[in-house]
Amino acid sequence: MAETHVLFVEDDDVIREATTLALERDGFRVTSVPDGLTGLEAFRANQPDLALLDVMVPGLDGVSLCRRIRDESTVPVIMLSARADAIDVVLGLEAGADDYVTKPFDGAVLTARIRAVLRRFGQASAGDGLVETTLLSFGDLEIDPDGMEVRRDGERLALTPTEMRLLLEFSAAPGSVLSRDRLLERVWDYGWGGDTRVVDVHVQRLRAKVGQDRIETVRGFGYKLKA
Repeated sequence: MAETHVLFVEDDDVIREATTLALERDGFRVTSVPDGLTGLEAFRANQPDLALLDVMVPGLDGVSLCRRIRDESTVPVIMLSARADAIDVVLGLEAGADDYVTKPFDGAVLTARIRAVLRRFGQASAGDGLVETTLLSFGDLEIDPDGMEVRRDGERLALTPTEMRLLLEFSAAPGSVLSRDRLLERVWDYGWGGDTRVVDVHVQRLRAKVGQDRIETVRGFGYKLKA
């Protein structure tokens, strides 16, 4: 099996070198660069399996780089931030990141989060039995779990793997309220719990594509897909 190729964009030399070595020890192939513009060039030249981007890098910051990557690809993206600041987290997720990790981080935790994102990507690309393999219809929204396609008013929607898995979770139980904790466990693989802002921002992004009224907020409980 080919090594998973990770693009790592980090301007701190010590963190970049130490993290690169740790990821390589865990079996990843790593291309590491110190700034966003070089990161964009490396992304286009290497087509990695996952991008690991620090928020604060020179040339082209991590959030802007994430947006550029999202314009071209649905490859998984994890953001790194030195602060657990809500603005950093939300900006990265709104730019299209699938997850984020706050510095300082433990190498084992980072590897686990990378593997969790890659599992989601593989499952969303191949389908994973979350729903029956028939065409599902919710108003103007049509979901084809076999073909991993979603259409609204006949127009195909471009969903990231995380957005697709989130929508599949909702469509597997239309009309049922799904808690943020359940979504974290099922979609993000956070069996130990996690930051529910990840769920909220991804729901907002999904709503922008499938229709603002299609996914309803049930205050104090979670979200549900209108049947």
